Amino acid sequence: MTDQRIFEDKRAAFYTLGCKLNFAETSAIAKLFDERGIRRAKGSEKADLCVINTCSVTEAADKKCRQAIRRIAGQHPEAFVVVTGCYAQLKPEEAAAIEGVDLVLGTANKLDILRYVDGGAANRIDVSPTAVLSAFTPSCSADDRTRHFLKVQDGCDYHCSYCTIPQARGRSRNGDIASLVSQAEEAARRGGKEIVLTGVNIGDFGKSTSESFTDLLRALDAVEGIERYRISSVEPNLLSNELIDFVAGSRRFAPHFHIPLQSGSDAVLRLMRRRYTTDLFRRRIEKIRETLPEAFIGVDVIVGMRGETAALFDESFAFIEELDISQLHVFTYSERDNTAALDITPIVSPAEKRLRSKRLIELSVHKLAAFCNRFVGTQAQVLFEHARRGKMMHGFTANYVKVETPYDLSLANRITPVDLLPCNAAGSALTCRIR
Repeated sequence: MTDQRIFEDKRAAFYTLGCKLNFAETSAIAKLFDERGIRRAKGSEKADLCVINTCSVTEAADKKCRQAIRRIAGQHPEAFVVVTGCYAQLKPEEAAAIEGVDLVLGTANKLDILRYVDGGAANRIDVSPTAVLSAFTPSCSADDRTRHFLKVQDGCDYHCSYCTIPQARGRSRNGDIASLVSQAEEAARRGGKEIVLTGVNIGDFGKSTSESFTDLLRALDAVEGIERYRISSVEPNLLSNELIDFVAGSRRFAPHFHIPLQSGSDAVLRLMRRRYTTDLFRRRIEKIRETLPEAFIGVDVIVGMRGETAALFDESFAFIEELDISQLHVFTYSERDNTAALDITPIVSPAEKRLRSKRLIELSVHKLAAFCNRFVGTQAQVLFEHARRGKMMHGFTANYVKVETPYDLSLANRITPVDLLPCNAAGSALTCRIR
């Protein structure tokens, strides 16, 4: 057993880049440190241990990781620096070569971090092959956020032509319903009001436990104390009518959907090796609008995929323009090592990618404004978040309309009835009158 005294007066700092799943896992790592008696560094305090949980979804994400690692190592020059996460899994030697990095841990090793710290490991890389990534490690964020992120699933079996996530995360696997309900109950005991269900491909839930995603939602819906759940991204082919109908009739699941489209061209979808057509996607949107007219629908789109000619982009844009959705999340295609997309031609130039991205972002701004303005003059229930700085604080309605009000600590982490008023001067949120 490790001598507890070696951790006396030690301070740790935790940094997360990337997705909601990473935030949940960083929280799980931080909890391990807390249990060992290693306190968190506060403000400008120098840390003895730094843990950086990284992302690698695009080349831009890799670059951001490298910059963040250098900055953090420079801010804590005496710290033992550990880099983990997807960037560490995919490019361990590159991560280890960054000045100040002491240890690189892959996806399978991140929650064993204290074993390495106990041993005083330095200049080491421990990354297991993707094929052995079969265990599911539970995680639920537990910091000062209003929303908690509950990891329900990990890994992906889809192997889209442009994506390295299966290489970084391994095969699809999940927790069991009983353990996930237990974590939700614990979040409620800690005062959590909203939980976001996270994973890599959460609609694939049940692969490793022979349970269903809808059964999980039913069980979570019965947990007392949680006011709202939000479901993160669900693949269109896994977003069943049963699931939509369940959300419509549930007590706690918000009318909020996040659906990856990636392209509105069937030809490009085939190049991407996606598992649906634009016709199926359209029918999913129509089903949501018929069942939940006020639902927020966010849609992911990738621009500049290899093989996306100007004509195919125009086809995609026209399809998206016609969809009754609330917002686009626009990503620029990024070349990733060891992906099938590298064999596709023609290549879209960086300048053309920027132009296409700009057009879609402008379309998204228009759609979001139109969606939010539908609710001006109505009443809503808003969960306000803790404001870190400034004179204003914000929160979200159940259907994810962002709302702003002057800072009032008593409103934080509390469902509050409001009257929705026109947008603020920046056009970034509706204003409101507290009822």
